[in-house]
Amino acid sequence: MMDTSLTDIVNGSLDGRRLLTHPFYARWQAGALLDGELRGYAEQYRHFERYLPEFLAVLAGRLESGPARDAVAANLDDETAPPSHLELFERFADAVGARDAQASPAMAALLDAYATALDEGADVALAGLVAYECQGAAIADTKRTGLVEHYGVGGVGLDFWSVHGTLEDDHATWTLEALEALDASPAAVERGVDLVANAWWDFLSEREDLVAASTVPATS
Repeated sequence: MMDTSLTDIVNGSLDGRRLLTHPFYARWQAGALLDGELRGYAEQYRHFERYLPEFLAVLAGRLESGPARDAVAANLDDETAPPSHLELFERFADAVGARDAQASPAMAALLDAYATALDEGADVALAGLVAYECQGAAIADTKRTGLVEHYGVGGVGLDFWSVHGTLEDDHATWTLEALEALDASPAAVERGVDLVANAWWDFLSEREDLVAASTVPATS
């Protein structure tokens, strides 16, 4: 049985940084994203989807045989089993016209946050992983609804978000159970959540900043 105190620590560390409260996602839900924003978002989010299997593989390789490693391996299996989540994401990216693009500063910082969590230990890395996973199902469901209702995306373009709306709660449970199996300290959990939660928030803020910069009236 999962230690509820771990859930409390994660939830407390996320206070003020729940992604569905971010202005970018609020505009997504309201149908207020401007032309090209979904494309730019997909071009950047793709970098994370490409990196996540590597993160999980490295993390699994650093864990001894046992429940924690099994949980990460199961997560990795879900990520890579055909069709892989990256393949599903590309269906969404194609639907919104995404092209190849270099990682933006905030996306590069997000990937670095996950890499830093790995460097600081398996418990910190697991906490960083759960920081997004525990929000992932609600985020995916909300995105999917917005895509259908406001942005004309349908069919296979929704597959990625449909799958994540189904799986992410399980992934969060597995990761919390892995943290419990490692007897992770509150300090390690808070550190991992802080690293990743801040980086995701900053990534969405970068999306907002780009829109603000593009809509500033020209001065004569």
